[in-house]
Amino acid sequence: MNRIIKSLRPYPMEELNRIKDELKKKGIKIYDFGTGDPKEPTDPKIRQALIDAVPEVSQYPSVYGKRELREAISKWFENRFGVFLNPDTQIIPSNGSKEAIFHFPLVFIDTDIPEKKKVIFGTPGYPVYERGTLYAGGEPVPIRLREEDRFLLRLDRVDKSLLEETKIVWINYPHNPTGATASLSYLDEVYHICREYDIILCSDECYTEIYFDRKPPSALQVGTEGIVVFHSLSKRSGMTGYRTGFVAGDEKIISEYRKGRASFGVATPDFIQEAAKVAWSDEEHVEERRKIFKEKREIFLQFFREIGLQSLYPEATFYFWVKAPDGMSGEDYAKHLLRYGIVVSPGVNFCSGLEVMEGRCRSEYFRIALVPTVSECQEAVQIWKDAHSDLKL
Repeated sequence: MNRIIKSLRPYPMEELNRIKDELKKKGIKIYDFGTGDPKEPTDPKIRQALIDAVPEVSQYPSVYGKRELREAISKWFENRFGVFLNPDTQIIPSNGSKEAIFHFPLVFIDTDIPEKKKVIFGTPGYPVYERGTLYAGGEPVPIRLREEDRFLLRLDRVDKSLLEETKIVWINYPHNPTGATASLSYLDEVYHICREYDIILCSDECYTEIYFDRKPPSALQVGTEGIVVFHSLSKRSGMTGYRTGFVAGDEKIISEYRKGRASFGVATPDFIQEAAKVAWSDEEHVEERRKIFKEKREIFLQFFREIGLQSLYPEATFYFWVKAPDGMSGEDYAKHLLRYGIVVSPGVNFCSGLEVMEGRCRSEYFRIALVPTVSECQEAVQIWKDAHSDLKL
């Protein structure tokens, strides 16, 4: 067995699926706030576009993607962020953001240059930054994100010797799992540090469209040289099962990445691209989704105040990053809630593998994803209230 695969702990979301299956077998009603896969229906016109595009004869799609889709993405990006992207040279459709994030280091980590194969990312964070690095033969460097820094990756505090050996830096704002956001000035600072040390800046921006107050910026607003961004329709348009998104940015990087992706077999099916084109061309359904997530957010803001749990105020994403009651770890509290059918993700699920191996993976936090419907959220908080009051603190 591949030693890298063997060394990794089970993917956190797969472990959650196993736990949920066990609860179902026991006949316990589940309120799943674990996996970030909301239940709101995909907009009918998006579904219809896919149905209408299913061909009688199916043929291989191109990694390059349909120009009509790339044009729709370019138009959306300019309208949203004020940045023009050349649809022919700066955009590649992807199968969601996860596969593109995972494959990126496979193209850009050169294992024959050991002095330039480190990859920096924040922890707690999305596990795929580290896993993609390991599969590519790179050296992952997790940087602990702290509440006092508003969970921002502080690249300005990283040793210069480490930056000189770094090939890729991953940032993710709005942030999974904390819901933290970053300002344009922060992005500008990170960008200039990366330029100084010839580092590729990768910005995972798949949550920019789930916001409640200010619109989150894109890293491409501070420059395009040496930057690539990753976007997805999974959260924005409720299309997790469609697996569709895009990668955009520096022309040279996009050109090299496109060549590499031809070997991976990840070309997006044409009928999915037709649905994606409709989704990127419409904002009305996105506004409706934001209203629903805001309603769910208000339910839990009030609930956490009522029972005295502290959480980071989520300006964006559909996540809450919550502190367990005093004296408990996030994992212990999550296990307690499971007895009542409430599924949340312990903070340790977002530790890096390196932290786990070195015994540094501890967290007082847990994450909830606003996945159930509004009515299910209202039901869940009543059950959660009983579960919380049953604690022997």
